[in-house]
Amino acid sequence: MSARTKFYLDKQNGKFMGVCAGLADYTGIDVTWVRVATVLLTVATGWVALGYFVIAWIANPKPAGLYDTPEDERFWQGVRSSPKRSTSEVRSKFRDIDRRLADIEMYYTSRNTRLADEIDSLR
Repeated sequence: MSARTKFYLDKQNGKFMGVCAGLADYTGIDVTWVRVATVLLTVATGWVALGYFVIAWIANPKPAGLYDTPEDERFWQGVRSSPKRSTSEVRSKFRDIDRRLADIEMYYTSRNTRLADEIDSLR
């Protein structure tokens, strides 16, 4: 499993132990909503508090420099939430690049008299 697809405690952005910030980072949901849901579920059931402390005890802290850019962070959040969609998006981008390269190759390798005349005039 890649280090970027694992769950980590996010103590830099966390308020108390970094569990909610880690869940927000892992899922891509805004941390405010995760905190509100945690408080409401704790008040409603009480079991969430126990789970919170267990997660804080078991999970590793987020390594520094895990993501290079904010775009990199959003990409890995998408991979975690929907790996099939992420791979299809990457595959689609590669197909688009391949198509564009084929168009460029076709333009430069086809019999383009204007281009050939320009090259000959440079000689």
